[in-house]
Amino acid sequence: MYCGFIEEGDKCKECHKGLMEWPETENCSCHINPPCSACTDKVLTCSECGHEDEPLEYVYVPAAPGLSIREYRPRQLDSTKIDYRSMAHTGSSMIKEGVYPEGTTASEVVAKVKGTFGGRFAHFGNGKFKYIAYTD
Repeated sequence: MYCGFIEEGDKCKECHKGLMEWPETENCSCHINPPCSACTDKVLTCSECGHEDEPLEYVYVPAAPGLSIREYRPRQLDSTKIDYRSMAHTGSSMIKEGVYPEGTTASEVVAKVKGTFGGRFAHFGNGKFKYIAYTD
């Protein structure tokens, strides 16, 4: 039974051939100020097709009339508009990870997800983005 959690070594749920693995860390700066974003922003990636695991969110699932169970399940993102999830990152930043329609520019995405004090893209391309928003 699939419980919604993916761990290192699990089979890929997209291609069912590869294994989910942590990618090699690039540009690590833990020697200056650990843990660095290069280490903490990694997601499990399929060794065959390159599919990346999605962060999970709480979803309430009805178990019986008047009773619900809190379960982790990712919310489907709508790629016909700029749609994203917000996740905690540090005490002064948040991760905004999402999708956008073809033809959308990075500045249009920034206008939607920009933090109080700006931010930076960890990834932007192929209809997906990951933005670190500085909030404090």
